[in-house]
Amino acid sequence: GDMNQRGGGNFAKAIGEICGCVNATGSDTRSFCAGPAHALVEAAALVQSGIYSNVVVVGGGCTAKLGMNSRDHIKKGMPALEDMLGAFAVHIGENDGVNPVIRTDAIGRHKIGSGASPQAVMTAIVTDPLDKIGYKITDIDRYAPELQNPEITEPAGAGNVPMANFKMISALAVKRGDIEKADLMKAVDSFGMPGFAPTQGHIPSGVPFIGHARDMILEGKIEKAMIVGKGSLFLGRLTNLFDGVSMIIEKNSGVVEVDTGFDQEQLRKMIAEAMRDFAKSFRE
Repeated sequence: GDMNQRGGGNFAKAIGEICGCVNATGSDTRSFCAGPAHALVEAAALVQSGIYSNVVVVGGGCTAKLGMNSRDHIKKGMPALEDMLGAFAVHIGENDGVNPVIRTDAIGRHKIGSGASPQAVMTAIVTDPLDKIGYKITDIDRYAPELQNPEITEPAGAGNVPMANFKMISALAVKRGDIEKADLMKAVDSFGMPGFAPTQGHIPSGVPFIGHARDMILEGKIEKAMIVGKGSLFLGRLTNLFDGVSMIIEKNSGVVEVDTGFDQEQLRKMIAEAMRDFAKSFRE
């Protein structure tokens, strides 16, 4: 009852009320570990379409995840390493000609028919969107998939999750001919990063790197980063499907498109009508 009454309500709008955002509305996006990435895609679409000018995506961890990992740590005589709750907020606004942009023309998505193997998932959310805009895997400076801190996950039996993701991306690069097999780990070192995020559900899945990516792009250290949100739907219950969505964040070209309010379709109709009137005048 509580999950569907209180937990299934509208956290976003309640958060807005607490923050005093009286002119804002809000809605929740629910997709387990991939939820933040889905929400960012929706936010970018809402802003680019002109429906809203500014959208803030917010999320947080939960105490239940703390207990799950701490139990395994204590069993092995270790301290409870994960003693914090993770949270994040990302502001998506209109193009200001300075801040990095989200490439809405290259959104990766795991389709229902994409398959559940690690290779199938990564192909759908990493290489398919790159192919759409003619990029190679090596054209992306940093990949940010699941970024769990391995110091927390390895003692709990989950392994080094970020490294597994980076190796899969690098293996796909070898398969596609983007790099040589001998350079597989070199590529991992180039576009990967150590896992550093708490392991609370959706928190580590791509989004922890967004702030760092923005800073690195503005400082000229990198030009492109791919945020990859992925996970299971119900931890193997109800369905065995996986989920995933990705987006590319790029350096701003400095060009800001100005909406002149000029409707090309309306122009075509006006020209057609003028030509009909012109032809009619000749017949008369």
